[in-house]
Amino acid sequence: MFNKKECVAMLLAGGQGSRLYALTQKVAKPAVPYGAKYRIIDFPLSNCINSGIDTVGVLTQYQPLVLNEYIGNGQPWDLDRIHGGVHVLPPYQKASGADWYSGTANAIYQNMEFVDRYDPEYVIILSGDHIYKMDYNKMLTYHKSKNADATIAVLDVPLEEASRFGIMITDDDDNIIDFEEKPKNPRSTLASMGIYIFNWGKLKSYLIANENDKEASKDFGKNIIPDMKKAGEKLVAYRFDGYWKDVGTIDSLWEANMDLINPNIPIDLYDPAWKIYSRNPVMPPQNIGKNAKIQNSMVTEGCNIDGTVDFSMISDGVTIEEGAKVTDSILMPGAVVKKDAIVEYSIVGENSVIGSGCHVGARPEDMECRDDWGIAVVGHGLNISDGTAILPKQIISEDM
Repeated sequence: MFNKKECVAMLLAGGQGSRLYALTQKVAKPAVPYGAKYRIIDFPLSNCINSGIDTVGVLTQYQPLVLNEYIGNGQPWDLDRIHGGVHVLPPYQKASGADWYSGTANAIYQNMEFVDRYDPEYVIILSGDHIYKMDYNKMLTYHKSKNADATIAVLDVPLEEASRFGIMITDDDDNIIDFEEKPKNPRSTLASMGIYIFNWGKLKSYLIANENDKEASKDFGKNIIPDMKKAGEKLVAYRFDGYWKDVGTIDSLWEANMDLINPNIPIDLYDPAWKIYSRNPVMPPQNIGKNAKIQNSMVTEGCNIDGTVDFSMISDGVTIEEGAKVTDSILMPGAVVKKDAIVEYSIVGENSVIGSGCHVGARPEDMECRDDWGIAVVGHGLNISDGTAILPKQIISEDM
């Protein structure tokens, strides 16, 4: 057994991310670039180390190559530890055969031996596809003070959005008295954030029982939480009131990026007391041409800008040639926008090239029918031929 840890984090990062379409065909969702110099997984990893949790298992499955390479030995997040640190945990071959993770609960079940090595009293379960800053230690302190068996982080959401989430119904002391998975008629607006703290010994017994139930779907929201509630375990809600964004769709990923350059949205990535760490390539400074115009945007190292950029997120190594215009868009690392191209309300994937004179996306006010409008997406590593038009809502996953 390794040195005993009070709390171990298990970060679920194996989802296919199918609603991000072309952006996750070759890349696991937590490895998708965000905010010009981050990837989505930087947020839970940074939250862990800032919260004093130095042992993290990252459960990968779908398209793990980029994610595994990005995490590496965990050094950017100070998680390169002799005892603990960050560990990538793919499904692995057992004597009885190989099993893909068949649900969030099954993923933890398959890695019980990893958790047991550190003999923790508590385990925190995290998702790899949310943008937020949160002190997990405060949540753990709350969990202990309530003498809970499980604590679920919740966010108060508008009633019209509640049916998208697992909803907690609580009493006046925030004890969870009922739980509804994506209800049509919500009885509460307390949405589960997919962040759980369990007493490890207790959770283990439920994971084993769940695995032995051949009818169960091996999922925390559908099985483990309801099973614990039915058995009379003490479940409590932990209210979080900061910025939190599920970036599981094209629209939400675009909105979360735009939030960073909206002065009215409360997410500060430059707070020295709560840094968001990332693995950034070493790049020269930006090269801004004499005819370039940049406003209301974030432009990262290594960019060559000779065109016009407004209200956009420009990642490292991006090139925007003379006469090109980029507005209300996200350009991921290494993207190229050639001469006189227009990119608006779009997401352009890593190392993709938008040819001269292309027109990608459109402003909503330029559409005859607003229902036809949406974010245009060009996937990773693609070449878009000169003069090509890509319409709003179009998602491009191969060269054009």
